[in-house]
Amino acid sequence: MSLLLLDRAQQGHTNFRLSDGTAACRYGSTEGILPARAPEPGEQYRFHFDMSKCIGCKCCEVACSEQNANPVERSWRRVGEIEGGSYPFTQRFYLSMGCNHCLDAACLRGCPVDAYHKDEATGIVLHSADTCIGCQYCTWNCAYGVPQYNPERGVVGKCDMCHGRLAEGREPACANACPEGAIQIELVNIAEWRADYAAANAPGMPAAEYTVSTTRITLPENLSPSMEKADYHRVRPEHPHLPLVFMLVFTQLAVGAFLCLPIFQVTGMAAIAAPLAVALLSLSSSMFHLGRPIHAYRALKMWKRSWLSREVLAFTLFAGAAQACALLQFLGWPVRPLEIGTALIGLTGITASAFIYLVPARPAWNSKHTVIDFHLTAWLLGPLFLAALGAPVAPWLTLVAASAQLLNLVARLIELTCSDEFELRASARLLGNDLKNLLTIRLVLLIGGGVALPLLHLPAAALLVATAGELLSRYLFFVSVVPHNMAASFLRKEAA
Repeated sequence: MSLLLLDRAQQGHTNFRLSDGTAACRYGSTEGILPARAPEPGEQYRFHFDMSKCIGCKCCEVACSEQNANPVERSWRRVGEIEGGSYPFTQRFYLSMGCNHCLDAACLRGCPVDAYHKDEATGIVLHSADTCIGCQYCTWNCAYGVPQYNPERGVVGKCDMCHGRLAEGREPACANACPEGAIQIELVNIAEWRADYAAANAPGMPAAEYTVSTTRITLPENLSPSMEKADYHRVRPEHPHLPLVFMLVFTQLAVGAFLCLPIFQVTGMAAIAAPLAVALLSLSSSMFHLGRPIHAYRALKMWKRSWLSREVLAFTLFAGAAQACALLQFLGWPVRPLEIGTALIGLTGITASAFIYLVPARPAWNSKHTVIDFHLTAWLLGPLFLAALGAPVAPWLTLVAASAQLLNLVARLIELTCSDEFELRASARLLGNDLKNLLTIRLVLLIGGGVALPLLHLPAAALLVATAGELLSRYLFFVSVVPHNMAASFLRKEAA
């Protein structure tokens, strides 16, 4: 039955009306939904979800979206489905989940602008839209897919347990709307829960150990051990994040060029100015990834904690040092020591770039192959770039880098294919089916640009072909990742 109208009545009552005008989903009393007192020191609020009561009506989804003025395609509370057993003894249950207000919230740890904080009085993880720059790093870090990017506003949003309603002594909209009382708010002792959080685990949910989820889930009796997500079969490419594709490849090219200056004793203004220009353009392109690029400077704020902040800081210093190199070259002063320092700063930036993606919520990224891949791109494209400028760069470094990149790619594919983890095998399935043609082209471009053309002494052509291959590699990096996430509906609506 489709829910067409939601009217919020006085005194906390919630009424839904169906297409025939009849009322449904009325759950007006707060008794049993809220704890009798506020959290004391060492406690916090948490959700309790009783799976045995949930009927999958999605009243909680509708109430949440109405309360937070979210469009249909963006739900801060989602109802997923899990199924299992074998005919004729099959089972299907529903899983309603908002934010888990984790004890070790990954969204909070990774945010470069400190847009998240855990409320001291309630333990609720709150997000500040005013502070957010829309980098979407938190959406990668959260294993439950809780933070969701709003492209219209250019910021992220998430469930906050309706903390404004809680402050007034009212229950969250989702709990108020549930006709079966399957969603409640409880108090949890933080120390005791941290010692034993097994009750946060359930079929169709990522393991609670990633962030110490506080949501307590009551499972039905006699639950089949074969229960799994109803959408288990559905694996689709992720968003390509094209501005990041260009930023990553071209910053690595610029760093690689500076690395080769002292190795091959390359001199001249062009050898410094050209990679500097590439670095500045690539860093500028990353602004298009942000929802609020005007506030990009805020990304420097959390350099002590966030790898994204460290990346921004390192490449800002790299660009500044490269400009200083150009100035010294123009004045005719010794520049080699500063070139070496600039290259080392650039390597730090590449390492920070790689560590941004080493997040448990995205297993295919969370690998040593990511770090190796990013660094090898620098060693592959840097020499080719200088050679295309006419610098006396020997092709041996390019050949070694291309061969190592090929071995790293093959090793990664074998690791994905042979893994016991569903998400890794699913990434391999994407690369071997939906993305097979692109993967083949990537291999051809790598061999052509990194091996064949350099041996034929065609540096300009080699640079173009190898760069295209690395851009395609980054594209595949983003679209082939299969994130940890909670179960979705069998008939999941498509995001707009």
